[in-house]
Order: sequence, then structure tokens, then C-alpha cells
Amino acid sequence: MVATHDGRGIRRLDRGPLRVLADTHALVWALTDPRSLSNKARQLLTDAEVTVSVASLWELILKRNKPNALLADPVPWWEKYIVEPGIATLAIRTAHVIAVGRLPAIHGDPFDRVLVAQSMVEGTPLVSKDAILRRYGVPVIW
Repeated sequence: MVATHDGRGIRRLDRGPLRVLADTHALVWALTDPRSLSNKARQLLTDAEVTVSVASLWELILKRNKPNALLADPVPWWEKYIVEPGIATLAIRTAHVIAVGRLPAIHGDPFDRVLVAQSMVEGTPLVSKDAILRRYGVPVIW
């Protein structure tokens, strides 16, 4: 932990890189089509400590046969781009499931609801284009 100054002369404690949780689409776009990301999301996914949820793999697998699927063959993609480089993966834990159960019915997608719950429990901002997720009170960056 190091004291640093921002451009406005304000001293703050630097606790290292920001840790973020990537929504499924942000994760796939970051690795396959970075131009689909906002400039802020692209920069953050480059500079931050990125964590991905196993819920994203689950979502990719269940949606792979749909016409608008992000990936046609998600398991080898996941192994190549997530497992092999050692990207931090967040398992779905009991605390996350309990948090899902306490969420209001704002968003119907169960995978997004898991990511919101994980963001809440882990205290990590969520990188997502889905602005509705902000209504849960979690920090959403896009």
C-alpha cells in the first residue's frame, strides 16, 4: 500500500490494481472483439485485476446453440483464454446464492443475477453494458 497523489493534489492510499468482475459479454468481447467495448471498459479490462465467474462459463454453455450465441464452442475457448493464462475464476458459493435469493425482481436473467450477487458479496465492481444492473446498487462500469 503506497500513498500517491492524483492530478488534483489529493493524497490517497494506493491499494494496488482495482479488482473487477467481468460480465459474460464484456469478457468475450474483451478477448474476441475489443472494439465492442466502451473505451472505459476496454481500459479497465486492460489495467485492472479481472475476475470472471464460473456463471459466465455456465451461461455460454447453455446459450451456445442459440442464434445470437456469443460463442459456438465455449469449453475449449474457456480453457484457452481463461484456464491456461490463469485468469482468476470466481466459483458460485453459498453466500452468492443467498444474495441472489435476496435480490428484488429487477432483472430476469439468472446469470446476470448471479453476477450481481457475486459483485455485492465480493465487493467488486461489475464491468457490464447492461445499465439495468445499476438498479441493484452495485457499481457497474461501462
